[in-house]
Formats: sequence, structure tokens, C-alpha cells
Amino acid sequence: MATSVWKGYLTFGLISIPIRLFSAARTERISLNQLHNVCKTRIRMPLYCPHCERQVPRNEIVKGYEYEKDQYVLFNEDELDKIEPQSARSMEILEFVKVDEIDPLYYDASYYVTPEDEGKKAYQLLLKAMEESGYAAIAKLTMHQREHIVVVRPRANGMTLHTMFYTNEIREVAEYGQTDASADPKPAEKKLAEQLIESLAATFEPEKYKDQYNESMRAMIDAKQQGQEIAAVQHPKLAPVIDLMEALKKSIAEKQPTTSGGKKPPVRAVPAAAQAQAPVQKRAKRSTGG
Repeated sequence: MATSVWKGYLTFGLISIPIRLFSAARTERISLNQLHNVCKTRIRMPLYCPHCERQVPRNEIVKGYEYEKDQYVLFNEDELDKIEPQSARSMEILEFVKVDEIDPLYYDASYYVTPEDEGKKAYQLLLKAMEESGYAAIAKLTMHQREHIVVVRPRANGMTLHTMFYTNEIREVAEYGQTDASADPKPAEKKLAEQLIESLAATFEPEKYKDQYNESMRAMIDAKQQGQEIAAVQHPKLAPVIDLMEALKKSIAEKQPTTSGGKKPPVRAVPAAAQAQAPVQKRAKRSTGG
């Protein structure tokens, strides 16, 4: 049985729902240990005090905040418990928002929200209300000595919770979002880019995507265990595109099905006068079931 990471109440108005949180995802990757190359022994990182010149047991560990160089304010667990906010035991819903209004940049970790037996009816009530209204709940939650802003949303007949970054944690990058008029694409280039996007369009199916590096690592481990040589992965040489139109045409041609004669149909840029009408015609075709 999975171990819950938090237990408490989800509240909205005067309704309290006893719930548990379970981690919804975890990173799967091969970890390599550091070894001493002389004896092949694994290098460990013990709790060591350089002042006392000895290893330190965990019952001698305290927490401290460094306010100046080598100067600390010390805390024990009882003192830290005293300042736990109400959100350590219950999540009060602060407001409801539309999910599509939340910038995915703010999402951090994901959890499944499950109800205790006595809270199942209230859980279903809130779940169905959010499903039918299209709203998600914003609340606060304290766990692991940190108060998180969270969003609770319906998903696959249940609720999921996502911790979020605070605004002050979102980093600004000066180079991001800069526009340059000289780099504006031409209408014909935009049309070809849209054609390329359409040729690659698909329904999102996450099971299709695999961690190629992780699989290659496993293959390399198996090969080395059997004393075999490892074949190097061949990487194509890349360079900045000089002729955008030519590159777009070639990209689209590679995605197009061949004709009955085994040849791919030629790629032609749509005239500028017809470009504005093309999306409308496409939508009309779809709406009539064409």
C-alpha cells in the first residue's frame, strides 16, 4: 500500500473533507555511485564535524539559520512546531479559478488527493461541482516545513493537487521575450510553418515517449556486464538555418505521403492574398464533417 505524504482536511465554506495526499509521480532514472578507483569501494558522505573531528549521530543535530558568517540562530523541533500555520493540518480553499488561466510555469510537484471513508460523500460533491463548473481550487498547504500555494483540480474521477511556485520564485531572464522587427517572419514563411505544424499534429499520448538516455544506459550496463563493446550514438551535425523557406519546404516534403508513382507532391507556398482565407476554409470544412 502506498504511503501518504500528508493527512488533514480540505475545507471550503463550512464543509471539511478528511483527505490524504499521495505522490503522483517520481523521477525514474539510473543513479551512478561514486567509487574509490583504487579499491572500488563506494564513497560515503557521513555526518562529520570538522571542529570536533568526529562523526556526529543524528541525535546531536540541530537546525540553524546563518545570519552572519559562522553565526547561527538555533532551533529545535519543538520550537519549529510552535510556528506551524493552520495549513499544516487543513487546507482551506481560498478561491476558485479556471484551470486554463493558470500558467504551467507555476506548477511544481503533483499529488493524488484521496478521501477518508467518512469524507467520501463531501469529496464527491466537490469533485462533481468542479468538473461541471470548470473551476479548480486554490488553497494553502504546509508540509515539509514549507507553506505551499496549491491548486486542486478534477482529473480521471478524482482530485489531484499541484504545489506551485510563488511569484517571487519565478526567475526573470532579460533575453526572454525580446522582439526584433528584423526577425519578423514573412507571410509565406508563416504559412509553411503552420503547414509543418499540421503535419506533426497528433493527440497527446504520453505513453509514446520514452527516456532514450535511460534505456541506452541500461543497454550499456548490460553490455559491460557481458564484456561487450559499446557502440557510440551517431549525432547529426547541426547548423543555423540560412534559407528558411527552403528548410520549411524540405521539412514538409519529408512528412508528406508519397503519390501513387512513388513521388512526393511538390510543396508550394500559398499566395499572400489567400492566406487569410485558408484557416476559415479549414474550420468550415471540419464543421461540415468534410
